[in-house]
Amino acid sequence: MSLSVEIAHRFEGLALDVAFDAPPGVTALIGRSGAGKTTVANVIAGLMRPDRARIALDGAVLVDTAAGLWPPPQARRVGYVFQEARLFPHLSVRQNLLYGARRRGRLREGQAELGPVTDLLGIAALLARRPGALSGGERQRVAIGRALLSGPRLLLLDEPLAALDPARKSEILPYLERLRDQSRLPILYVSHAMEEVARLATTVVALDAGRVVARGSAAEVLSDPGAVPALDPGTAGAVIEAVVEAQEADGLTRLAGAGGTLYLPRLDAAPGARVRLRIEAQDVLIARDRPAGLSALNLLPAQVLSVHPGRGPGALVRLRAGDAILLARVTQRSVAALGLAPGLPVHAVVKSLAVASGNIGTAG
Repeated sequence: MSLSVEIAHRFEGLALDVAFDAPPGVTALIGRSGAGKTTVANVIAGLMRPDRARIALDGAVLVDTAAGLWPPPQARRVGYVFQEARLFPHLSVRQNLLYGARRRGRLREGQAELGPVTDLLGIAALLARRPGALSGGERQRVAIGRALLSGPRLLLLDEPLAALDPARKSEILPYLERLRDQSRLPILYVSHAMEEVARLATTVVALDAGRVVARGSAAEVLSDPGAVPALDPGTAGAVIEAVVEAQEADGLTRLAGAGGTLYLPRLDAAPGARVRLRIEAQDVLIARDRPAGLSALNLLPAQVLSVHPGRGPGALVRLRAGDAILLARVTQRSVAALGLAPGLPVHAVVKSLAVASGNIGTAG
């Protein structure tokens, strides 16, 4: 299924005017606080009526304010998962999961789907517990399961990991990757956390001040300096995919990526597995010539595509390494000293230990 969205609404201090298509998979809606991300999700769910909206799912019009078509939330078959799990504390996990199915009049279907959903999310052993006995990550997985069992045509996840600590985020991200890969639902994922977006998103829509400033695949948008105004510049980075080639005897994993060979601390993945890496711009160095006597193992021949000076002393340099796009964050003084300009051949240097485990996921 694919989702098509057009929304316009005027707030005090913000004129929201967005249009985008969300193909199957996870479409991440990113941007700074106040950019309009949650407003878009609330309009799709029917929790807020805007000045103008047209929303279609697989070509079938779901909402059209110009034609007076504005179904209530319960008629839209949209599963919504918030920052907080919002489970009923007096009900067991099983009862919470089936609540949405019961409200939609599909209890029999929900009971039949309970096993596959609990297996998908790794919560089968929790069915008899109450929410108070669950961790934050477990509660969010139950909330996602409840949304799935309601029989949605679309799943909205509004910063579902924002309230979790890093350990709980690491716990739940593999299940979200599995949901992305096994579910046929379009999933709209609202977030400003780039490590989540880089691991999960198949499509990214970047918002800034109520407008779409970039859209495309995760690799395209996250390596686009034009999208940086919608983000914290300190979080800029590129996404590349690679295949695990071998587990080395010294504890490193050798990867074959679009840009060349990469070495990272050992990954829990078998040879042949496809992984997705987010390489932050601040962790990429640039050398005019191939460095010698350097401890860094990852030296990728590259070419400068563009240079984007920042408002301060820094600059973002967009590089092509093989078929991969990388970003490097350097000073403008370094740009001048190295003579960095489009077309210049260089080497990108990436420290093996610089790619944090939270920036590594399955490619899907």
